[in-house]
Amino acid sequence: MYVEDLTKKSHFTKEEVLNDYRLVCESREASYIGRKEVFMGKAKFGIFGDGKEVAQIAMAKAFKNGDFRSGYYRDQTFMLAIGQLTLEAFFSQLYAHTDVQADPSSAGRCMNAHFATRSLNEDGSWKDLTQQKNSSPDVSSTAGQMPRLVGLGYASKLYRNNPRLAEIKGFSVNGNEIAFGTIGNAACAEGPFLEAINAAGVLQIPMLMSIWDDQYGISVPHEYQTTGKDLYHLLSGMHRSEESNGIELYQVNGWDYEKLCAVYQNAESLCREEHIPVVIHVNELTQPQGHSTSGSHERYKSKERLAWEKEYDCNKKFREWILSQELATEEEIREVESAAKKRTKEARENAWKAFVNSMKDEHSQAVSILSEISELAGNNQELKQIKTELEKTLNPIRLDAIKAIKIALRELRFEQNPVKEKARQWLKQVMAENRERYSSHLYSESAESALNVAEVKAEFNEQSKIVDGREVLNACFDQMISRDPRVFAIGEDVGKIGDVNQGFAGLQQKHGELHVTDTGIREATIIGQGIGAALRGLRPITEIQYIDYIFYAFMTMTDDLATIQYRTKGGQKAPMIIRTRGHRLEGIWHSGSPIGSILHCTRGIYMLVPRNMTKAAGFYNTMLQSDDTAIIIECLNGYRLKEKMPKNIAEITTPLGIPETIREGDDVTIVTYGSMCRIVMEAAEQLQQTGINCEVIDVQSLLPFDIDHKIVESIKKTNRVIFADEDVPGGTSAYMMQKVVDEQNAYRWLDSKPVCISAKEHRPAYASDGDYFSKPNPEDVFDTVYEMMHEVNPTQFPPLY
Repeated sequence: MYVEDLTKKSHFTKEEVLNDYRLVCESREASYIGRKEVFMGKAKFGIFGDGKEVAQIAMAKAFKNGDFRSGYYRDQTFMLAIGQLTLEAFFSQLYAHTDVQADPSSAGRCMNAHFATRSLNEDGSWKDLTQQKNSSPDVSSTAGQMPRLVGLGYASKLYRNNPRLAEIKGFSVNGNEIAFGTIGNAACAEGPFLEAINAAGVLQIPMLMSIWDDQYGISVPHEYQTTGKDLYHLLSGMHRSEESNGIELYQVNGWDYEKLCAVYQNAESLCREEHIPVVIHVNELTQPQGHSTSGSHERYKSKERLAWEKEYDCNKKFREWILSQELATEEEIREVESAAKKRTKEARENAWKAFVNSMKDEHSQAVSILSEISELAGNNQELKQIKTELEKTLNPIRLDAIKAIKIALRELRFEQNPVKEKARQWLKQVMAENRERYSSHLYSESAESALNVAEVKAEFNEQSKIVDGREVLNACFDQMISRDPRVFAIGEDVGKIGDVNQGFAGLQQKHGELHVTDTGIREATIIGQGIGAALRGLRPITEIQYIDYIFYAFMTMTDDLATIQYRTKGGQKAPMIIRTRGHRLEGIWHSGSPIGSILHCTRGIYMLVPRNMTKAAGFYNTMLQSDDTAIIIECLNGYRLKEKMPKNIAEITTPLGIPETIREGDDVTIVTYGSMCRIVMEAAEQLQQTGINCEVIDVQSLLPFDIDHKIVESIKKTNRVIFADEDVPGGTSAYMMQKVVDEQNAYRWLDSKPVCISAKEHRPAYASDGDYFSKPNPEDVFDTVYEMMHEVNPTQFPPLY
């Protein structure tokens, strides 16, 4: 609706208005100073929220404890207004201060204006999220915040409507929490935006979306971005009506403080009380400094546009409104402006001083060591020059000290300088400290890490039935949902028919639609729905029907999910499970095994590749006991293969990073996983008839990979190794070879060159012959092993073909 349709009138006190004006002035000044800091060389890059201040003040008034934000890098005023950002923290992130107390959002890991709150205590346990205002961690990829926003709103729906969740404390108060989203107008052309808005309308979740519209996407104007008049009209087809669900729409100018406050007050009520998704198109915004420090907007905006932006600057219009309403005098406003400049300058100085001081010890220690070295080095001018250059470095950072010490140690490589060992020990210490600063928390480091879950083997007895593999999974999922109300599964065809391979057959009827739910065909927001819900304490299983389709969701996985713990330095976690299936079935789009492309881009998500459904069930139980994230790839052609039903299906756990030797031998070690285990085992039985005894190892998980280095122990026995999988050449087989031959130093024990068996470079062709000639088959494995043994002993193993 248009703002004029609102009948509710907002009333403001002088104190409230002047406090809001102070905030917008401080935020604007921070943007101005931040840009200067970059140009002075004190920061690498800057992107700011100038021109959006007043709208964000209005949004902040509607934001309550327990609510979540999923926004983008223009929201500094909002974060200041809700009390989850200080000016010192704003500048600390600009400088990349690695102390989490200085930059609580990312501990210096993200560029500036990428905000997040801390949902976790230092030990990785959850805080009470209902007692604080929350922001999920920002990403740079445009519209990348949208899929997760759906999940943040969906969690409120589950907390309100699933009575089993009433016992779960610290995450929701009867589902009253709103998921607030923000996005720039240009990013609304991205698929994830439209997919997320559509999903919100279907799900009817409390999602309040703000579009900051300044008519540009960097240099590209509105007419290249949006069909029709504007985004409000573009989305009007999704508007709710008396006949159907949908979204509520508002349009308001971003410089109109009074109307903005009225809109957000009305939108909040609809969203919070009735769980109606809302989109607010905030129009006529500006960008006083252009997109970022990368360039000036004078290059692409006309003089007329620049003049309009100056006239309709939201802070200027807010100032005019305050005077027109006689809420303050000119003198009082100037006092606010002066105090805001002073406070912001002070915050910048505080942040810079703290940042510089955080590195002084390392710098001083390095200079001291170099002084000792040069004193003992006699006339070595190179060493003295290294010390002098480090001492004179303006605004030194950590790499300067480390570089200097390393160069000095190279210079001393032939000398017996007694300070060398001191320098080496210092280097070892600071490298460990910097590993913690820059490389920690890729995965969980809490007591609930998946790596801490002990193995529980499957148990069988005389009554154990022989069943289809899908029935093992079905029993596992049934037990998971029964014992943990936080567990739910979503995906295409997961609900009513129990997924296309029947893993959830009958479970929607038994546990209800809130636990086992169908979705539309929207892979990115299926994953996002899981991320947001997991950020709020739930335990989602999000299904991608075939691994071939995972690339629709790939950006969400690699940019967002995989980096959550890392980019917040353990401040947030999203312990969810991505369930999918792959390896081989039929044709180009249902036989995928693009494992290498996934594992190379999603470090931060464990990749588990069970060879059968009992092993898969063990992985599901393991991950549910942990606070890590994983993708579990089931074997597409394994659902109707027969397996014994474990009597302890609810307790079995498959350990991560622990390979299993599924056939012992002493001639060749074959390392494989997933559906290839059956192919390799068939070939191994055939090779046995020729006198070749193969040891077959199922790695079980690719991330993590053989953490105890068990594979090299097999190679010490066989002195030969083959890596077999269904990925393209140079894909996962190459990854496994690097992990074993390089990382485990297995090359020391090899008498034959290591060999890889992979699929063809093209996608697998259709039908049985297409599969046979596209992917490795038992004959390929047989021939590869036999050729290796022929090279070893041509007499015993003469040529075959």
